[in-house]
Amino acid sequence: MITTSVAEAAECLKQGKVLAYPTEGVWGLGCDPYNEAAFLEILKLKQRPIEKGVILLAGQLAQVEHLLNNLNPEIREQVIATWAHHSPTQRATTWLLPADSTIPVWIKGKHSQVAVRVTNHPLCTALCNAFNGFIVSTSANPAGLEPARSLQEANHYFGSELNYLNGDLGLSQQPSKIIDAISGHIIRD
Repeated sequence: MITTSVAEAAECLKQGKVLAYPTEGVWGLGCDPYNEAAFLEILKLKQRPIEKGVILLAGQLAQVEHLLNNLNPEIREQVIATWAHHSPTQRATTWLLPADSTIPVWIKGKHSQVAVRVTNHPLCTALCNAFNGFIVSTSANPAGLEPARSLQEANHYFGSELNYLNGDLGLSQQPSKIIDAISGHIIRD
């Protein structure tokens, strides 16, 4: 299925299916993070080891605010500021945050933290809000290949094996920066 309907795409996620969709910088693969079978399908499509973990993408701060509770106030404000004041032309920022008991173990991989981003990409925001929560977000590419930057590239990689939400890619043109909120280390620059 290829659709431009956010409602159809959200329903696809709710039914346990994998979805390809445009993000701030590259195309992503997503699913319901609480559906282990859908998550394992993404790993199979990407040929990605489960130990790596994936990003959770939220449409608004309220969807992930509980994950900020264990941060000191200064770091918490820094994390929120990078999401709230992110310009569409800037590279998006994903933060490694302490995972709580609501995060499935398969999402974290071998880590005690979870990668989280609140998006300002209009289509991703609408998708997360229609889904009523955060979704899995990992680049749409098999391991070792460049992330898809168009519907055509994503379809070339995965064909009819999954569903597509067609729309415009953000202006960043690159995957998000990843920062460890506790140590301050930049994991991906």
